[in-house]
Formats: sequence, structure tokens, C-alpha cells
Amino acid sequence: MTDVTDINRSDDNSGGKSKLNPSGEAGAVPRLSEMAGVDSGLFTSTDEPELEFDEGGLELSSAKEAELDEQLDRELAKEGEGGAFRGGAITPDGLIDEDFEAELGTPPDEEEQSEFGDVEKYGIVEVAGDDLYGRKVIVFSACKLPSNKSFDHQRLLQYIKHTLDKYVEQDYVLVYFHFGLNSRNKPKLSWLLQAYREFDRKYKKNLKTLYLVHPTNFIKILWNIFRPFISVKFGKKLMYVNYLVELKNHLPFDQLTVPQPVLEFDAKKAAASKLQYPYETGRDGPKKTQQFGVTLQFIKTNSGQAMPLVVEQTIAYMKENKADEVEGIFRRCATLTTLQEVQKKYDNGEVVNFADYGDVHVPAATLKKFLRELQEPLMTYDLFEPITRLHLHDIPKQLTEVQRMLQDELPEDNYNILKTIVQFLVDISVKADVNKMSPANIATVFGPNLAWSKGQAKLSTVEPVIRFTQLLIEHFDDVFLR
Repeated sequence: MTDVTDINRSDDNSGGKSKLNPSGEAGAVPRLSEMAGVDSGLFTSTDEPELEFDEGGLELSSAKEAELDEQLDRELAKEGEGGAFRGGAITPDGLIDEDFEAELGTPPDEEEQSEFGDVEKYGIVEVAGDDLYGRKVIVFSACKLPSNKSFDHQRLLQYIKHTLDKYVEQDYVLVYFHFGLNSRNKPKLSWLLQAYREFDRKYKKNLKTLYLVHPTNFIKILWNIFRPFISVKFGKKLMYVNYLVELKNHLPFDQLTVPQPVLEFDAKKAAASKLQYPYETGRDGPKKTQQFGVTLQFIKTNSGQAMPLVVEQTIAYMKENKADEVEGIFRRCATLTTLQEVQKKYDNGEVVNFADYGDVHVPAATLKKFLRELQEPLMTYDLFEPITRLHLHDIPKQLTEVQRMLQDELPEDNYNILKTIVQFLVDISVKADVNKMSPANIATVFGPNLAWSKGQAKLSTVEPVIRFTQLLIEHFDDVFLR
């Protein structure tokens, strides 16, 4: 977590080193009021509520709300000022008072109108696959918020809950891109308080981390307002991120939805601090024994076998150890250190004995991680668009289309790997009464590891991939004909 005194300085002294908890857990994040250099007058001592959520005290008088909203607007205006960076350029503290809605444009209409099409079209909330621990990633981009004069924030709240309802039964993380919030698109304080009240334990229980990216002094003031209502447990889930490069060790950038204005701001900020930009890895070529982060062809060429060792061994171990009777299999996560250790052994050509870990969730998470880090998804980039259009047809037509894709368009090696994996997923679903993993539940946590686009993920494309995966599981014998 970053020292608040450094939040608004372009000459940050972090040296580009991540301040995030390397375990992926939030326990190492200090409270803002405990951090060195914070004005003690800004954060007054307040007893923490013992409950995860305390509804008491959340109501504000209209006068008090107006006063606090004016304070926040003044801070946004102050952060939007700056001599050398005027005229729509990026300010040193990471915030500009600019109409991002006009810059981003309006996304094209989807073929199928959703219940929340009026909100979804802005792309404010996106699902961006899984993080490196197998947890679903939900992204909220402040720069995509339209004018608060006409936008219905109640609809936005309903849409956020509608989106989260699909994933809150499993571990998930939130990424909030703060850059681009200004006085013209900022929701009212009363709405923020209402949102916190409505996001009860159901939503907070499995939230593992809330990444606040490019925070400014505005966040510090907002924290001061909310602090009496936020429990210690929830407060420890917050992580402050100064640079996108700090997220790279936790989130896959090829799937993460990062708005262009945020990328541009981060690149300029990183350049000013002489940091390596996230996409410039500078790494040497892969080892011949490498399994993760390469292509299936690379594995086949160097190992001499078309079925990757990771796929073969993880499934074999789970079968031998009755993973189909383990509740939440493929939904629960393994620890980062364990996954890193397993990956390192595979990439170095060492023997991996999953019995040493004594947990079937380790091979389950390893399999998902392997698929997620392939240079090209198992279903290939070419088939992604046809997959996202399947839902436009009825089930018989969908089955015919999937048969054709698997039979004629999916490469043979990919087909055999997919068939092996889906057959195991079918076995898991058969015992859903024991493991609580129905075809729909399995598809939700596993599907995004099979197919994704070359560009950044959109919520509208994640759902079709999940439905496609569910169809593979429920109609295995109908679609796998080779």
C-alpha cells in the first residue's frame, strides 16, 4: 500500500516496486490514519464498528450532505488545476476536469438489448476474466461516468448489483480506476453512502481485494467521511496502486479492461518516474521446458507430446483424489506462493507431486492458471467472435454451430485438449449435489479460461463464453463427435 503523502506526487519515491501484499491477501494493508505523514487533523480517532457492516449513522442531513459534497467538489477542482498541465493535458496529481464521455464516444449497440442497456453502453463496469489466483475481476472506470446532470445513478447501482450477483458466491476482486473523476461526473455523496449500505455481507464476504488505482487526495478525504462506517475487516481489503505496473503481478493485462485515458496517464506518470511500463517486459525467450505463458505448439515441439503435462497431471491427480466430491472445486483458490512454486517447477522441467500440498484445489487452480496464461486461448482467437454470437440462435442451431466449430475449425491438438478437460468437467457436474458445482457454476468459473478476445474483455462477451462452456458440459456427447 502506498503512503498517502506520495499519492499526489508525480515524483513518487516507490521506485516502481509494488507495495501490494505478495500473498494476494489484504492483511498487510495499513489504515490510512496509521500511515506516516498523514495530517492528524484530517483523520480523527474513531472507534471501529465490530460488525462487517454498520447501518447506524449512515444517514446525513441535507445540509451536511451538501457541505461534504461541496468539499469533495472543491478537492476535485483543485486537483484539476495546474499551470504547466492546463488545456486538457494530464495534471501532475492524476486528475483532469474533462469530458471523457465525448472522448471515449458511445459504444456500438449490441445485437441483443439487455435489461440494463442504457447503463451497460458506457462500459463503466466490466468483467475482465480472472486474476492470477483464479478470482473473478470486476473493473469500475470513473472516467467513463457520464454527466451527473442527466445520468441515473440509481440505475447504475442496480446494474452493479446485477453484475456482482453473478459472481459474489465465489472469490472475486474489484479494480477501481480513479483517474477521470471530476465534478461533472461525480455521484452525490448520498449515493455513495447508499451504495455502501446496499452492498451488504453478501457482496463483501467473498470480496478479497479492492484495488484503488491512481488515488489522489480526493480518496483520502472520502476515506475520512466513510471511516466511521467501515469495519476493520473490510478496510483491510483495500489496496492502493500508484502505477499499473504494480497490478501486473496480480492481474493479466491482456484481459484487463484499462480505459485509454488511464493508460495514457499511467504511461506519462511512469515515464516521469523512469519506471518500466507494464507492456515492456524485456524478458528473455522461454526455456524449452516452459509450460506456462507459451503456445501449445511450443509445448508440443519441445516436449514431444501434444497433451500438455500440466493438463494431464492435474486432471489425473484430481480424479485419483475424488475432486468431484469436493465442495467448490474450481471455485476455491489456492495461495499465490503455492501456485508460483508449482508453476516454477513445471517451467523448470521438475517433477510436480501434488500430494505434497495435500489440497485438490491446488491442481484445480493450476489447470485454470495454465489455460489462462496461454499465449492464445484454447478456443483460438478466430473462434471467439462465433462463440459470442451463439446466443442469437436457438439451442438446436447452437449445437449445430458448435459441432461445426469443433469438427472443422478447431485445431486437432486443441480439440483433444478441450475434450479431455470438458469430459472431466462433466464428471464434476454429475456430482453437483455433493460438490455444489452445477454445469452453470462450473461454466462461470472455468469458461473465461477457454476463450477471450485479443483486445480488452467486455462484460457483454463474458456471458456468451460462459453459456458456450455450459453448453459443452451439458451436451458433451452431442458436440464432441471426433
